Formats: sequence, structure tokens, C-alpha cells
Amino acid sequence: MADSYRTVATPGRASFEVRGSEFIGHVRRAATTEDAEAFIDAVRAEYDDATHNVPAYRVRVESGGPGDDYMLREYQSDDGEPSGSSGKPALNVLQGEELENVAVVVTRYYGGTNLGVGGLVRAYSKAVKDAVADAGTVEERPQESFSVTVDYDDSGTVRGILESADCSFDADYGEDVTFDVTVAAEDADALRDRIRDATSGRADI
Repeated sequence: MADSYRTVATPGRASFEVRGSEFIGHVRRAATTEDAEAFIDAVRAEYDDATHNVPAYRVRVESGGPGDDYMLREYQSDDGEPSGSSGKPALNVLQGEELENVAVVVTRYYGGTNLGVGGLVRAYSKAVKDAVADAGTVEERPQESFSVTVDYDDSGTVRGILESADCSFDADYGEDVTFDVTVAAEDADALRDRIRDATSGRADI
């Protein structure tokens, strides 16, 4: 999962009324499908008296196949609303915003007036758009962690490389010196190569 992606910056929430029906949009990050489903279950439990709780998510999962190292798993449900009137519009907003690793639930309290399929599409789309706007969006770079163990003679060299790189690390000075490194996944191979070259292959990575 070496490439960057857009997701929500924080959890977001938005609410409004349409002809007596109240719509509440909830959005948050979800690193896995389990995270997404747990969020959906939590909203359903909190708003168990609502007429509908319509979920959608787009989450990266490992593909396990050659080539691409991940695929996007997309899910949506109308949760009792007319087919195509709610879940698909909610997912369409996430697709249009190019958001990944994100889950939404739109809660509806029915107000006694039928909105028709077109009215529902507009309301569910607006609930997701407004919740995403409340959350804000950010660009995320997947991270990778690895450790480097060297003797004291090489520790200054390795520390200098890490301090000049765009990464974070912790150093443990014991019998040897071990650096626990976290770096953007797309930069990890090049950083490991620099360390190997600078220590003539003595670093244990």
C-alpha cells in the first residue's frame, strides 16, 4: 500500500431536516473493514430508535494477488429505504471525493412525509457531503516500520542518516544500538539501502 490517499481528518457530523424528516450524517476514518463495521454497529446502537441507519464505506484491503498490493472494498446498504435511494448515493459521495479508509452512516428519523426517490438521493448525498465537510480531508501516506541493529562504531552513521531522512525513530543503546524506524512506505526501501551502503552491509535490518 505504498501510494498516498485522501481520507477524513477527524470524525465529522452534520444534521438537517427535510419536510419533517431529520437526517444526521456521521463519518470517521476506518483503517480496516472491521473498523468500518464496528463504527456502523456503534452508530446503529446509539440511534437504535431511528427509522433508518444507512451505511457506506471504502476501505483498502490487501489484494493477495500479483501487481497491486491492495484493493478497495466498497460497501453500501439502503437499510430499508427504496432500492438505490440512499446507500448508493452515500457511497457515490465518497467516490466523488476520492476518499479511502472512511466509513459513513446516515441516520434518518422519518417525519411523516414521503420524499420520493429523488428527494432521498438528495438528502442522503447532502448528509454525507456535510459530514465530510465538517470532518475535513487530509492526504495520508501509508507508513512502514522496521528496526536496525548496529554496533556502536556504526551507530553515529546510521543516526545521521535517520536524522536527515523524513522519518521518525527511537534509539535503544544496549549491548548494540537498535533504531526502531517509522517511514513512509514508499521511501522505506531506499532508506534501508542507504543504511546498508553506509555500513557496508554490517547493519542488521
